[in-house]
Amino acid sequence: MKKALVISGGGSKGAFAGGVAEYLMKKKGKDYDLFLGTSTGSLMVSHLALGMVDELKELYTNVNQRSIFSNNPFEIKKVHGEKVISIRHINTLWNFINGRKTFGESKNLRKLIKEKITKDMYYRIRETHKDVVVTVSNLTESKIEYKSIVECTYEDFCDWIWGSCNYVPFMSLLEKNYCQYADGGFGCLIPIREAILRGAKEVDAIILETEITQFNRLPAKNPFSLLFDVFDFMLEHVERHNITIGKLSAKHNDVKLNLYYTPTVLTTNSLIFDKKLMSSWWKQGYEHARSENDALMSEFRPELMNNQEVEEGLENMEI
Repeated sequence: MKKALVISGGGSKGAFAGGVAEYLMKKKGKDYDLFLGTSTGSLMVSHLALGMVDELKELYTNVNQRSIFSNNPFEIKKVHGEKVISIRHINTLWNFINGRKTFGESKNLRKLIKEKITKDMYYRIRETHKDVVVTVSNLTESKIEYKSIVECTYEDFCDWIWGSCNYVPFMSLLEKNYCQYADGGFGCLIPIREAILRGAKEVDAIILETEITQFNRLPAKNPFSLLFDVFDFMLEHVERHNITIGKLSAKHNDVKLNLYYTPTVLTTNSLIFDKKLMSSWWKQGYEHARSENDALMSEFRPELMNNQEVEEGLENMEI
């Protein structure tokens, strides 16, 4: 039975997904045949396909703004003890003067991808016959594309990962094959249905948002904060649509679907990369996955059921 691990977009919140994946793979011993990621999820799936959880943790708990941006359009300020983002106007103006299409540039992230996802890793994944797939949004042709490692050269695969992560217009625009590509989350934030179409019969999906909206946004104070609010609104509804379609597809194809949401709002701006926070989120992800598993196990406590119920419960669980 083919199993898939799917990780949604979510910027710095990817650290939480890493903690969940660590629990599922190292503690529960889950072995996946298929790995799909969008945006930050696309950065994670190569390491996870090789079981390199510790190396992924090292990466996600040490990254910062400079690791991502070659021209950072954001200025981080502390307001009442909380970090908030405003626009660094000089940097955005510099991009416009140089004829670039975005407010900021994320070329440092492209370098980081090549540094951390090596050619050796690329060939080892292909030798394992596991499939690693990343999601990109083709803005030119207005369609979602899924790029599999088995269909790409190493350089192309690194490009697609980078393109999947580029939250335009604040990060770089990938121009490739006469098309312009951007963050995969603009089209498909959590590719559950794609995993099922590729033959998965059990899917663990890590969703880097809460299951129910837990806060109202403050009124926008300038055009940039309004743009953030519009994007957040759009992505929230794309995610809900993806999950609804994924659930329907799972039911229709008799696929076991396990959803892991964040239990609380981790941040209101996932483009802030803070080492301390991301280390904390990784731990929270691990503990949350463990508590979810413990809650599931408690539903099948033998002392609360008759023998037939226990047997039926165990048949539907992976021990």
